[in-house]
Amino acid sequence: MKIKISALTDVGIERDNNEDAYIFCPDLAKQDWSCTESSSYIPLGEYGAVLVVADGMGGTNAGEVASSIATNVVSEFFSSDHVASVLESHALSIADFMVSCISNANEAINTHACENPDTLGMGTTIVVCWLLQDQAHIAWCGDSRCYIFNPHTGLKQLTKDHSLVQELVDKGEITEQEALSHPDSNVITRALGDIDTQPVADVVSAPIVSGDTLLLCSDGLCGYCTNSTIQAVLEQSPRDVTLCRDNLLQCALGAGGYDNICIALASVIGDDEVPLSDPSPCRRFVAWLKKSIFR
Repeated sequence: MKIKISALTDVGIERDNNEDAYIFCPDLAKQDWSCTESSSYIPLGEYGAVLVVADGMGGTNAGEVASSIATNVVSEFFSSDHVASVLESHALSIADFMVSCISNANEAINTHACENPDTLGMGTTIVVCWLLQDQAHIAWCGDSRCYIFNPHTGLKQLTKDHSLVQELVDKGEITEQEALSHPDSNVITRALGDIDTQPVADVVSAPIVSGDTLLLCSDGLCGYCTNSTIQAVLEQSPRDVTLCRDNLLQCALGAGGYDNICIALASVIGDDEVPLSDPSPCRRFVAWLKKSIFR
């Protein structure tokens, strides 16, 4: 398989600072965490690729510090030596490895807060997606999400929010549509940086095939745009992850842009497939014009 990754984070319209963060490595064997987007699809190496989105919380109590610590710990945990040992080991499963990774991020955040009292109370949600061979392994804590989209099967949400409104939806007390505008929609039930409890990540795995697009996002996108809206955007140009990324951002800004927004996309194609060309100058101009209007 081959992949192409595109990501961004935006402060939004209402906020003064950006507490969201992302990081990705398209080839864990090479350990390039520069988050530089490739101009073309690259082979999915033997150690796979990783994408991470973190949504910091705490405002003046340094939510951006928490999300930065979390993403940095993940990059350290997914070193080539660690990954090699996991893939060669029969004792440690991928799920256990990813849970341990997020647990370590939580410990690092709590340690930093104890050593820097001015950041006490900071926290972050996190979602990590490890693309390995023909599988996507996802671990998360909080309400940052991971979706998988394919033009033939549509959009599927792979994660389930750790939030109060999700619990209400599960109980049948509110609908998913009502959850978007619920007054407690910002109340999460699990996050990193909680000194009172030890948050445990959930992990799921899903097969990936040619034509799939993985989407990771903070609730600055999924908290304001419905899944059907997100699917409609991805349907327009499923192989052009940069254009999809920009259009998803405009949807979030158009819905109010009340929160920071973080979006990371990975497109998957077969080894023998010829990827579509980059968008024409006209399409790039239209995307720029839409962004300028919303600004």
